[in-house]
Amino acid sequence: MHDLQKKDLQYIWHPCSQMKDYETFPPIVIERGEGAYLYDVEGKCYLDAVSSWWVNLFGHSNKKINQAIAAQVEKLEHVIFANFSHKPAIRLAEEIVKITPGGLNKVFFADNGSSAVEVALKLSFQYYQQIGKPKKTRFVAISESYHGETLGALSVGDIDLYNEIYKPLLLKTFKAEGPDCYRCKYGQSRETCDAQCFEAMKAVIEVHHEEIAGVIIEPMIQGAAGMKIYSPIYLKKLQELCTQYDIHMIADEIAVGFGRTGKMFACEHAGVSPDIMTLSKGLTAGYMPLSLTLMTDKIYEVFYDDYLALKAFMHSHSYTGNPIGCAIACASLKIFQEENILESNLMKAACIREKAENLLKYPHVGEFRQLGMVGAIELVENQESKKGFDWQKRVGYQLYQMALKEGVLLRPLGNVLYFMPPYVVEEKEIDLMIGTAEKVIKEYFGYA
Repeated sequence: MHDLQKKDLQYIWHPCSQMKDYETFPPIVIERGEGAYLYDVEGKCYLDAVSSWWVNLFGHSNKKINQAIAAQVEKLEHVIFANFSHKPAIRLAEEIVKITPGGLNKVFFADNGSSAVEVALKLSFQYYQQIGKPKKTRFVAISESYHGETLGALSVGDIDLYNEIYKPLLLKTFKAEGPDCYRCKYGQSRETCDAQCFEAMKAVIEVHHEEIAGVIIEPMIQGAAGMKIYSPIYLKKLQELCTQYDIHMIADEIAVGFGRTGKMFACEHAGVSPDIMTLSKGLTAGYMPLSLTLMTDKIYEVFYDDYLALKAFMHSHSYTGNPIGCAIACASLKIFQEENILESNLMKAACIREKAENLLKYPHVGEFRQLGMVGAIELVENQESKKGFDWQKRVGYQLYQMALKEGVLLRPLGNVLYFMPPYVVEEKEIDLMIGTAEKVIKEYFGYA
């Protein structure tokens, strides 16, 4: 074990980890990154096929973004954001409003995705308190949802691995059975269905609408659930019902925004515009923590009054609207425009699909699903029954370790191996990514 690994384990508690695993699988200490690759202190190279937890867009150590950081550092590193502002934040807010779905005209800054969700929930709750609908205090989320790990965000999540121990602390949220297109109980295809599964959400809203402030949803893809992709018709039906019953539709685009799904924002697939939208991860192209919560003028105006009316939104973070983070986000949006990223990604996404669908020939590959630059292989015990592996076998985790030995970072979601590479990947990286997935699947399951 390298001395740095020993010091790491002496002092550091890593996220989303059982630290005892690190006794036999110590942390990989990264020295530098370049493009789609990471390099550890011993010189080994890894293809970052998961964009370092879905945040990296244009590769590590991107020169254009590096230059934007250097220029901003020389001007202003940070300033209190109450009663003060600065050019990068103003530019970013203006550009974001231009490109997000129509009607989202106000921008609130925070530090990370979970914080953006907390802002969204608090805004929605306070809005109804201030318009004379005090019964509207609860939220609706779908099964296997994930919206972050602060207490409010956990309250609207539905993955027991993260939630179960904290349930005594959490808000009481209505949960509706969500889409499961791979195991659709209606026998439909996500490409041709009419989102019959929406009936579960409809039933919850029709019974409890007087209590419901908002419905929060990950548009098009449920990330932590295993990159579960569903029909855009579900989102259309949701917006219609939320409008009918005066409920906020909250779109959590933290993981799926900024081109991941083939559109700039996933809501665009359904042509819907939510009342509130949360953004983070790709917002700063993988460089710094920053998040945004956007809302309609209708919501904003309920908070706009004389100070003595006590209607202000009293929420803040010390690093709200950090100038360096905002400068990075502005540089990232400029790259989208200058390099026609969405267009070039269409060809890369097609390349990923063509190569990954070849893996369906293996008996334990149940499905390959893809939307834009997000692809996922679901591993099953039996293709016909679609029965998944017992979580205690840690099949995905073992494949992850095997792939790292081959120089590819493929961190799984349970029994799902997924591809979410930086947009700078070329065909040779796609070959390496898919080829390594195939190699470790063949080795693990003993295919000839």
